[in-house]
Amino acid sequence: MVIVNSFAEYQAYEGKEIGSSEWHKIDQEQINKFADATLDHQWIHCDEERAKNEGPFKTTIAHGYLTLALIPYLWKQIAEIRNVKMEINYGIEQFKFGQAVLVNDEVQLKAKLNSIVDLRGVTKVIIGATLSIKGKAKPAYTGDVVFLYHFA
Repeated sequence: MVIVNSFAEYQAYEGKEIGSSEWHKIDQEQINKFADATLDHQWIHCDEERAKNEGPFKTTIAHGYLTLALIPYLWKQIAEIRNVKMEINYGIEQFKFGQAVLVNDEVQLKAKLNSIVDLRGVTKVIIGATLSIKGKAKPAYTGDVVFLYHFA
């Protein structure tokens, strides 16, 4: 876990790997809850029997947006940004899904600080994010996450 107390401390990581989260298992219950929350009950995610018999993966898969929605949770395992009045999820850029996350796969977020800039008191960071799948060479996705921080 990286602890950052100021803009200057954050800036020291520019261009460097910040770290990796713990492994997180995505089970059918989490997939179903996400489907309920987003009203996306496509059979490839929720119908275990049909996915087994008709699906290309022979099992259900996590929603792509579920894997993206895990970013804040997994990021908090990598870095603790202190002395901020507010943190804003500002955007995601250049995201590409590399392969499906199957039910019961374990995923891990790897983060690199691509850039950091002070915009008149607001810190804008671009984090290079890669979601790895345990036991697989190709990641679930890669892309950039943009956060804004208002340091105290």
